[in-house]
Amino acid sequence: MDPCPPPVQTLVRRLEEVASETDVPSLCQAVKHVLTEELGQHRVDVPPEFLQPTPDGYARRCLFRDAQKRFSVVAMVWAAGQGTPLHDHAGSWCVECVYQGRIRVTSYDLTHEKDDRVQFREVDTVEAGVGGAGALIPPFEYHTLSNPFEETAVTVHVYQGELTWCHAFHPTDEAGWYTRERRDLVYSA
Repeated sequence: MDPCPPPVQTLVRRLEEVASETDVPSLCQAVKHVLTEELGQHRVDVPPEFLQPTPDGYARRCLFRDAQKRFSVVAMVWAAGQGTPLHDHAGSWCVECVYQGRIRVTSYDLTHEKDDRVQFREVDTVEAGVGGAGALIPPFEYHTLSNPFEETAVTVHVYQGELTWCHAFHPTDEAGWYTRERRDLVYSA
């Protein structure tokens, strides 16, 4: 991986300082604090090549992978109308923060599992602007992200380790039920 520009290195250094926290809720709160300060106060200049949308879905680009595999930092770019299916984070924690534009996040609770199907209850929907952040801590890791706005949005995600796969959930013909699909996650060019 190419070296990060200095403002991103400062963000990474701050994340490395809090990465030794072993209590996951405390760790996520510390990561959230770092992200809201660094991104909310416009201290980070993500390189332009990481900020380009893609026409076939949201862009996902790795900014940093910790050599000790404690965390990774990923920039995601959302053109107007792009979003994710309902998904989990494969049992890993995640903290997300808006870098540019606005994003809509809808959280869900898994309520039932039956054979190869699962059922969810929508818990909350939040629209966040620059500096707005949230955390997913398993077992509360189910959500969708979308950009229903006209301007491009960019979010920065800090994952436990490196998130290389997740489960995506697709609605069935039966109301409220979904099927689960393992999805490998790749980085955009």
